[in-house]
Amino acid sequence: MRRLALAVVVPLALVTLGCLVWLWPGSLPGPDTPGSLEQVEGVVTAVSVEQCPESAATGGTTPDPAADPASGAGGAAAASTCGTATVRLTSGADDGLEVETPLPTGAGAVEVGEGDDVLLVELGAARDPDGSVDESAPPSYSIVDRQRGTGLAVLVGAFALAVVAFGRLRGLTALLGLGVTFGLLVWFVVPAILAGESPLLVAIVGSAAIVLTVLYLTHGPSLSTTVAVVGTIAALTLTGLLSALSVAVLGLTGVSDDLSSSLGTTYGVNVQGVLLAGIVIGSLGVLDDVTVTQAATVEEIARANPGYGARELYRAATRVGRSHIASVINTIVLAYAGSALPLLILVVATDDPLGDVVTDQVIAQEVVRSVVATFGLMAAVPITTALAALAVREARSGSGRLA
Repeated sequence: MRRLALAVVVPLALVTLGCLVWLWPGSLPGPDTPGSLEQVEGVVTAVSVEQCPESAATGGTTPDPAADPASGAGGAAAASTCGTATVRLTSGADDGLEVETPLPTGAGAVEVGEGDDVLLVELGAARDPDGSVDESAPPSYSIVDRQRGTGLAVLVGAFALAVVAFGRLRGLTALLGLGVTFGLLVWFVVPAILAGESPLLVAIVGSAAIVLTVLYLTHGPSLSTTVAVVGTIAALTLTGLLSALSVAVLGLTGVSDDLSSSLGTTYGVNVQGVLLAGIVIGSLGVLDDVTVTQAATVEEIARANPGYGARELYRAATRVGRSHIASVINTIVLAYAGSALPLLILVVATDDPLGDVVTDQVIAQEVVRSVVATFGLMAAVPITTALAALAVREARSGSGRLA
């Protein structure tokens, strides 16, 4: 069984490594539009707050909640505070300079107070009323966001300590696996898509590399882990094929908002392929959970019932898998619903007929994500369970104990 496992996993690893080398991105193309303004850091030293005039708070008109459900009392209140902030720059060419900038206003604007660390962009040199550049005046800056580096570092550090404290060595290997996953996504998957490679192919290759590395790193080089690896890659490939078929049949383009539209027009990325890649990568996190659980379940059932044959092991573990899938389906739907909650709120607020809402491309994409991911999960259970049952029984019959 070990030789058979190696005969399957080693070719998979070699093919994955070859595809990684083949698809590894070189220099990335720049955007067709001018680059974004350079950000600088600063600290707010003083804030002067005043009530906004009606034209500034509402864009010159009084919002009509009946005409626009997204606007109303709450939206007006969020944009009804104006004023200026004095900021001491702590980076960039004007490090140490104190500048005065308007407070951010509008929906989603960040709230700043004295002592807050903020990010700013330089808007250019100040101009006189006649439009000429005032060389004597300091450059104009605008606050765009808060600095969150310190808070995020504390949160991530607490997370890492909690994982290691609870999981000990297994928790440490899980963190290492998380680092590998993050590295492959940041340095391979995203740059390769930006470089113009097929997003679906990149997603499958990157996911296979994650599975082959992270599962062995986290769970150790056992026969059970090998079964989970094979089951995950098989189910993942099926998920990719089903997602490609569903997107083609339903005519989904992947362009559902300004971000996806900008990605296609600015960087020339295949947005439909990005949709497929997102389905594959999003399914991977649940697939490896199911396959590892099924392989471990078969092994534990075999230990508890040494007289069980492969068929009995398969039936018993499949019953566990059915319960697992029933709960995971709800998890998948809730995860996608949570990420699309603002969209769902707007859909309900517009009071469109349900048939029109569900067939809209934005909602249809989320339906395809959930359904295709569920198909992949349902395929992963019998594939992994059957492989694990055969492997465990052969390993016991050959050595008298479980591998």
